[in-house]
Formats: sequence, structure tokens, C-alpha cells
Amino acid sequence: MARLALLLLGLMMTLGAHALDNGLARTPPMGWLSWERYRCNTDCTNQPDECISEKLYMAQADRMVSDGYRDAGYVYVNIDDCWPLKQRDSKGRLVPDPARFPSGMKALADYMHSRGLKLGIYSDMGTETCGGYPGSKFYLEEDAQTFADWGIDSLKLDGCYSTTDDFAEGYPIMGFFLNKTGRPILYSCSWPAYITGKGAIPPYKDIAKSCNLWRNYADIGDSWQSVYSIVSWFSQDKGNFTDVAGPGNWNDPDMLIVGNYGLSYDQQRVQMAIWAMMAAPMYMSNDLRNIRPESRDLLLNRRVIAINQDPRGIQGKRLFKEGNIELWVRPISPAGTFAIAVVNYSQGGGPNRVQLSLASFGLKGSKYNVTEVFDGKSVGVFSLTDKMTISVNPSGVFFAVAKGL
Repeated sequence: MARLALLLLGLMMTLGAHALDNGLARTPPMGWLSWERYRCNTDCTNQPDECISEKLYMAQADRMVSDGYRDAGYVYVNIDDCWPLKQRDSKGRLVPDPARFPSGMKALADYMHSRGLKLGIYSDMGTETCGGYPGSKFYLEEDAQTFADWGIDSLKLDGCYSTTDDFAEGYPIMGFFLNKTGRPILYSCSWPAYITGKGAIPPYKDIAKSCNLWRNYADIGDSWQSVYSIVSWFSQDKGNFTDVAGPGNWNDPDMLIVGNYGLSYDQQRVQMAIWAMMAAPMYMSNDLRNIRPESRDLLLNRRVIAINQDPRGIQGKRLFKEGNIELWVRPISPAGTFAIAVVNYSQGGGPNRVQLSLASFGLKGSKYNVTEVFDGKSVGVFSLTDKMTISVNPSGVFFAVAKGL
């Protein structure tokens, strides 16, 4: 703690008001991240195609290229926990497990770059990672330089085996050291997640000065219950974290689980719609080698991606919830255009028929041309007070763009 405080004092004199100025993440980053699907599976003897290894990341990268994900904007291939040896080398450097990463991280990064992709890696603010591997505490500068030397393009810095008292010092310091390497490295912080887990409000303005994106809440699991709990938490906007979102800085509700086991087709549509509404990072965590065509089509839907990647970067908000029905709105480009969503959290029966007007979403003006997002079909032209009757499936969503005329 004392060492971190001394480092911070000296660094802040150099940093000035802002610790992060890397020019990255002008729109929410998109890519693939291993954690939800593959966790900390290091058993490459019995599960050679499912373990955390260079083989896994190369295989997913190949599918990102061949199946159109890269060209749709998914460019980061992110390693999560459990990649190194349990001990640093004699010079204090992290060492990729040679049995699982025999080519080394530099070669893996080169592999990604040759395919138009970027490589992300994982470490931790504490003495150990959540999986019990070496953390970066007291090695922040060494690790930042190591990652840069390897050609890493993104760092996720977790917060296990640390204390929240260290976060306001440690996270900005790592951001400084990443910038100091001279290599552009996207910086993902878990800073607020450990604070909200204690029921407190994180210092979001300070976080946005130090991080490109940040995990706000609990890890996502492969279930509708998990997605619902995350959306419910984000919809409350405690601490007004939506206000600090924008180009270069994003709230992160965690990975897309579209294409796994736990969500129905309608529930996958809900996740895609709400992640687009929230201007959330879109990191898939699935097996791109084995994915249903309908899930692939959702992940590649150009209209959904365009809303998520809107250059204005305004995070959408829930307007209100009545019973099982929620209304969301997000201003997008060009001016006078809005993404709107109606989510139905009913878990039984058939579709709900919902009658509402564009005024219900807080829109102003005269008339709007409304187009459904997933299939691109016209819904019609409506004045603010015209009634629209829409049908929304249980655990489903109506997702549209309203363009002012």
C-alpha cells in the first residue's frame, strides 16, 4: 500500500488530470473472450480442443476470419485467466505455460496480427489472479512492458487478492505504465465490480479517466437468469454511470453468451438488443467452431452492430418498467434518430400485445419512420401520439429504429 501511494504521488505529477489518453475504443470494442465458455480449463491431455491454450485461440481466430466476424467488427481475441506458469521467471517476468503455449505469446500475437485481429491478455491487480496465478501487484511496470514486448493489444486487469483501497491508486498506475510502453493497449478494468459487490457506489468519473472499459457488476453465466439479473442491475443506473460512457470509455455488462446453451432464440435477441442499447463492449464467449446458424446470424446482424457502434456513443437507458414490460431508448446518429426497445420478461403464455406511442419513449417532433432492427422490415410512419400495437414474445424483445422525418 505504501509503495503504491508513493508511486501514485510521483506519477500523478506526470499524468496531470488524465491517466488514460490512448486514443482507443472510440466505439465499444468487439471480439471474443474465452472466460464464460472455457473458464480455467487447463486439461489439454483429455480436452485438447477445449483447454486454455494457443490452439484454442488460434482456432477461434480462424473462424472469426472465415465466418465473417472479423469483417463485422469483432477483432479482439482475448485470453482470460490461467494462461501462465504459477511462478515468474528469475527476472520477475510472467511466463506463458510452455505446454499450452509452446510458441510463446509473441508468436500468438503475430498470428492474430497477420489475420487482421488483435490479441488481448489477462492479469490482476492483486498478488494472484482469481485462478491462483501470479498477479501484477508490485510488478505493474514490468508486466506492462512485457505485454507490449509481446505485441499485446488489450489488457483485462481483474481485482482478486487485492483490496478496494488499492484500486484508486493501482488502476491509474497500470494505465500510466501501459501508455509509457508506447504501444496502444486497450485497458479493461474490473475496478467498479468489486465496489458494487460491496453495495457501494464506485467513483465512475475517476474510473473513466483511467480505463477504456470497466466491468460494473457480477460475471455473466450461461443462463437467462444471469442475463436478466445483469440487465436489471444496469437499468437502475446507480451512481449515474451512463453519464460517463462515450467514445473511449464504456460500461461493460460482460460477455455475449449468444451461441451457447442457456438462452432460447428470443432470449439471445434480448441480449443482443440490450447490449446494443447500452453501447456495451461486444465480446462473444462461445465456440465459433460449433454454433447454430441462427445464433451466428444474430451476432453478425449489421443493423444491431450499427446501433452498438454508433459514433455518438450515448448509452441508452430504461425509461420505465410496468409489470413485465420495459421500455428502453437510445439516441443514435443522425440527430433526431432513436433506437427503441420493448422487453417482455413474462415467462409463460403467449406473446404480449403492447399498445404504445412514440411519446412513451420520450421522443419529440412530428413524425417518425419506424423500422424493426433484426429483420429490417418497416413498421410504419407514426406521429408522436399515434398508437402502435406490437407483439412481444415471452422473454423476448421488440427492437426498432425511429428516424425523425
